[in-house]
Amino acid sequence: MNRLVINNIFRFILLVLIQVLVMNKVNFYGFLNPYIYILFILLLPFETPGWLLLLLSFLMGFTVDLFTGTLGLHAASSVFAAFVRPMIIKLVGEKPDYDITTQPKLQQMGLKWFIAYALLMTFAHHLFLNMLDVFSFDEIWQTLLRILVSSLFTFLFIMLFEYIFAPKKAKA
Repeated sequence: MNRLVINNIFRFILLVLIQVLVMNKVNFYGFLNPYIYILFILLLPFETPGWLLLLLSFLMGFTVDLFTGTLGLHAASSVFAAFVRPMIIKLVGEKPDYDITTQPKLQQMGLKWFIAYALLMTFAHHLFLNMLDVFSFDEIWQTLLRILVSSLFTFLFIMLFEYIFAPKKAKA
């Protein structure tokens, strides 16, 4: 099998385990809910076909739903994130020259590009997830605060994972 496929399967399993076993235990008064599993969607190669992007995102969200009992909440949010991903990539800016296996990773795209991309993707995912979860405008300010705080908290974990798992540069 292709090395990229194996890496993505490993990333899928690792992120589900981290989400279910660690991140789902983090809950600070309903505001800090990090959803690190969206990193899987963020790091899929640029040239991933749309149908495959939506299918893999659904599988990721559905797997998290199975372990958390949220009945499609994460699956719908993941599919939404996959749906808006091409638009966010265009909004953030042009991609540099790349081959078919290039992924939108920090070390490949640069800090400024990755921060804008990850923040927008995280915010879009959390906006959809929390609005679908609450499904009411009664406490809109509390919901917006929850979206903002959870998005920033998740973004910090995404940046941490990108720095921890970045390949080390070989010394010349």
